[in-house]
This record gives sequence, C-alpha cells and structure tokens, in this order.
Amino acid sequence: MEADAGQYLEAVLLGVVQALTEFLPISSSGHLVLVPRVLGREPSSLTFDVALHLGTVVAVIGYFWRDWAAIVAAGLRDVATEGVAVRRWSPRARLGLWLVLATIPAVIVGALFSDWIDEHAREPVVVGVMLILFGVLLGLADRWGGLVGRLLDMTPGRAFAVGVAQAAALIPGVSRSGATITAGRALGFDRISAARFSFLLSAPVILGAGILSMAEALTGGEEVAWGPLVVGAVTAAAVGALVIGVFMRFIQRRTLAAFVWYRIALGAAVLVAVAAGAL
Repeated sequence: MEADAGQYLEAVLLGVVQALTEFLPISSSGHLVLVPRVLGREPSSLTFDVALHLGTVVAVIGYFWRDWAAIVAAGLRDVATEGVAVRRWSPRARLGLWLVLATIPAVIVGALFSDWIDEHAREPVVVGVMLILFGVLLGLADRWGGLVGRLLDMTPGRAFAVGVAQAAALIPGVSRSGATITAGRALGFDRISAARFSFLLSAPVILGAGILSMAEALTGGEEVAWGPLVVGAVTAAAVGALVIGVFMRFIQRRTLAAFVWYRIALGAAVLVAVAAGAL
C-alpha cells in the first residue's frame, strides 16, 4: 500500500504520542484513539497501534538492558545449579519468573477478548471514563500506598496482582503503565520499583501481541501501509528511550499527582466533547 507525505507525518506524530503516553501513566491506546479523531482522520488500525507498541518495547529493552542481562544470567545460573527449587534461586532469578507469571493474565484476556475490545471499546466515551476512573485510582494508590520493599522483594502473589492490572489495561484509556504502577504502589512498592517492574513487564506481552498481530497482517490480507508503520515504530522507540529516562528521574523527586490531574482533565474534556458531538 502506497503512502503519501501526510501519512508519514501522521506516523511520526503518533510515534511521539505513543512514546510519551506508553511510559507516562496516561494511556497510550486512549491517545491513539483520540489523536486521529482530533486530526479529522479515522483511528489507526490495531496493527498500526501494535507496531507503535513494538517500538516502545525496543526502548524498554534498550534502556533496561542491564536488568534484562542480569535477570537472564541469574536465571540460567540458578536453573543449572538449583534446578526447579525456586526457593533457592537468587532474588534476581526469581524476578524473571515473577515477570513470566505476571504476563499470564494479559495473555489470557487478550486471547479471549481482544476482538471484542477492538470492536466495542475503542470509542472516545470509553477512553474518557477510563482516564478519569483509573486516574483517581492512581492518585489514591500513590497517596496511600505503604512500603513493603523494593523490586527484588517482589513475590508471586504481588506479581500476579500487577499482571491482572496489566490485563485491565487492554481497554483504551486505562493505561498499561498507569494500571501496573497503580497496582505496584497499592501493594506497597516505592515509585521507582513500581515503575521498573511496570516497564520490564511491558516487554513480553507487547512483544508477543506484536508478533501475532504482524503475522495476521501478513497472512490475512490486511492492507498495511508499511512505510508509515516502520517510521512510526522507529519514532516510538527513539522517543520512548528518552521518555523513560526523564520519567524515572522525575519520580525520584515528585509524586504522580501531575499525571492524575492530567488524566482527569483530559477525560472530562473528552466526555464534554462527546456530549457536544465534537468527537
């Protein structure tokens, strides 16, 4: 499918939007539904959205490559020396296992409901309601969350709970990072640990969904503008790495209140626009 200059410019814009909103707890999928409508275009296809998410996966793997290398090395070492006796594994090796466990809910929900979500939930009114609802939950969790430990103190129960939150974020407007950071803070982890687990957790499920979506596009006859798709994904990867670094430094000193108020304000504006017939 040939693309014009406008499609390439839109791909760059959506790549920047994806990078900003994937790692900030304000909903990338929600913004990817809203931005094309504001520009007077139809929402981008789910395949294009997934391609942008794949770009941000590259950013996550690149930014946290030391974490990934340490997790993989520890896991291989402990499996070789301790076998399946998980209780004797090092905390870092167990963290890798908990990331796998936390990925399961999103895989199940995505397999069962992704088509329904694509058909019925990619609407501005859904985005508006979810922005407000999960913005309030983020604020409450950040304000009242206790402190049980840091990243390497993750347990299977807490990891699974964060995974359930990630599954809920398949609905546009919820925010994958917002939901998982909310769960992490509610479970007592400090902001840095909650964010790091959230970002590490994003890689397996988004990568898996992206591979499946691209396979379906290639074999199902879907008309895909591959040029803009690649440009959008590369933009999302480059900008995403910058956003992660800025966000991690920000939450070392500040609360998440700015993102809470942004979500509430945007959600309210979306609902007003829907009521007025503007969206």
